[in-house]
Amino acid sequence: MSERQHWGILSPQLPAAQIAAIARSWEQKGMAGAFATQVYGPPWSALAAAATTTSELGLASGVALAFTRSPFETACAAMDLDRMSGGRFVLGVGPSIRSWSEGFFGAEYGKPLAHLREVIEIVRDVVAHAHTGELTGYEGTYHRHDWSEFQPSPEPVRTAIPIWVAALRRPLIRFSAQHADGLIGHPMWSSWWLQHEVGPALDAALADAGRRRADMHVNLWHWVAPTKDIRAGIDDAKATVAFYASQSQYEEYYEAHGFGDVARRLQKATPAEGFRAAARHVPDDMAQTFVHVGDPDDIAAALDGEWEIADSMCLTAPLGAPPDRAAGYRALIADVLHRPS
Repeated sequence: MSERQHWGILSPQLPAAQIAAIARSWEQKGMAGAFATQVYGPPWSALAAAATTTSELGLASGVALAFTRSPFETACAAMDLDRMSGGRFVLGVGPSIRSWSEGFFGAEYGKPLAHLREVIEIVRDVVAHAHTGELTGYEGTYHRHDWSEFQPSPEPVRTAIPIWVAALRRPLIRFSAQHADGLIGHPMWSSWWLQHEVGPALDAALADAGRRRADMHVNLWHWVAPTKDIRAGIDDAKATVAFYASQSQYEEYYEAHGFGDVARRLQKATPAEGFRAAARHVPDDMAQTFVHVGDPDDIAAALDGEWEIADSMCLTAPLGAPPDRAAGYRALIADVLHRPS
């Protein structure tokens, strides 16, 4: 495995100047890249701001929701960001969950693997051929495009932009090995899940696809609360777990870890109370299963074995922590990142 690479997460809700300054500081510290999330609006604006003050930092959507816009628009945004950054953009994309696509955005979800396959096919076609005059059309189950009157676009920086797919369970892990250039691990992946589900599923899928492990990039996301105050760290981790475990589509995942009853309780409590208040339903052992809590050296040691799978990692502080402790976690994450391997 190559030198360990670390990524950070930019919030699109910050002012542009602050985003640009954070990105510049990460590049100066030697970090490999920066993700921008999509929870409300699309991730493109934060990445554009980051591109203005950096020259080497990788920039990736983490993740762009695959079904909430036309794949043609996604491809055009990807080419724009790749142009702005001088060829540093990675399109991180995923189906997310049905309630987000259909409920929040009013967009069809359908069968997510088949739908995502169409999105990736269209994005790759547009990136490769929008400038050549060779785009004709696409007829799929979810998307139909007629480019007969399309005029060629400006030539892109690259005719193939890397696509990383976000995954939680085996079907999307297999999909990424077959159709993507990289895999983004779900931030709720536990160490047990990574060892017993992710690793074997990825190895088998790559073998079936006739690909080598070196053919794709694996980026692992983790929520971490580096602290000597373990009680406070566990308490701060609970809101993050409540946020994810309240999603009914994830119930099977939490059931596999023995927390199905808690997940069902959170599905009822969180919509009424909000995930921060519902955090009281999360037991300590559940919080520690899905969020790394402890001394920075201990967290770094716990993550050491995961580098057998990971090419890069993205560590971030828990959602909902009080501002002072959240700032403390972010400061101590640097100690985790720079601990000698």
